[in-house]
Amino acid sequence: MIALRNSIVKTQFVTNTELKIILDQQVYRYNHASFIQDDPIRIPHRYTLLQDIEITAFWVAMLAWGQRQTIINKAEELFNLMDNAPYEFVLNHSEKDKIRLLHFKHRTFQATDTLYFLAFFQWFYRENHSLETAFWSDALKESPTVEPALRQFHQLFFSLPDAPERTRKHLSTPERKSACKRLNMFLRWMVRKDEAGVDFGLWQRIQPAQLLIPLDVHVDRVARRLGLLERKQTDWLAVLELTDRLRQFDANDPVKYDFALFGMGVLEEPPYLSYKV
Repeated sequence: MIALRNSIVKTQFVTNTELKIILDQQVYRYNHASFIQDDPIRIPHRYTLLQDIEITAFWVAMLAWGQRQTIINKAEELFNLMDNAPYEFVLNHSEKDKIRLLHFKHRTFQATDTLYFLAFFQWFYRENHSLETAFWSDALKESPTVEPALRQFHQLFFSLPDAPERTRKHLSTPERKSACKRLNMFLRWMVRKDEAGVDFGLWQRIQPAQLLIPLDVHVDRVARRLGLLERKQTDWLAVLELTDRLRQFDANDPVKYDFALFGMGVLEEPPYLSYKV
């Protein structure tokens, strides 16, 4: 086993096999129930009903800007306004109930965006059992990645006649070459399933092998230092490049390494970044 030291060291070049060992160790370290408490994923973990989990997980992922505790606080504020029963609120809220949401905001996410999210969910769940339906298409059957799912969902989400233009900036799409970090994180939560129990694994049709890495600034930084990512831009092509690289370590579940890269970049000191292929 390769030891990971607790002090900054000079760059140590390692083989692919050694790097896989390092990354697997970090997945084991962070893909654990103890991870939940300090991460925004703790919000959907408070619920047991499928639709409550989907709604809270999606909304939390879309609010995932800034410090994790701030995201948790804002999510708690939002769902408190829904009486901590989001599915019930989505389906049965009145016009009067919407008033309580008018002052909710998080950075550039404003009341207009909140009300449209609410309208979309009400429209969708009145006709569908699970949000997975919104992502699923025949194109996914033959696709190596979830790219068709992201494109389809974006089109569906903004298909309501009163969809505000300003809300589009809160929902990314590969068509705009975005890294789609928040959507890929949401899909990781919904699709991945293992004994650790951090990710929910509630969806069955989309496969873990199709998932793409949620590429934020921390994952990007660690991946570059480890020689896993060469593209200069942090965009959609960078997501594909990094995920392809991670498939060399686990073709069936490449996105499990999000735990390793995120943990090494946010939760630990920098010595892990001294390793490079």
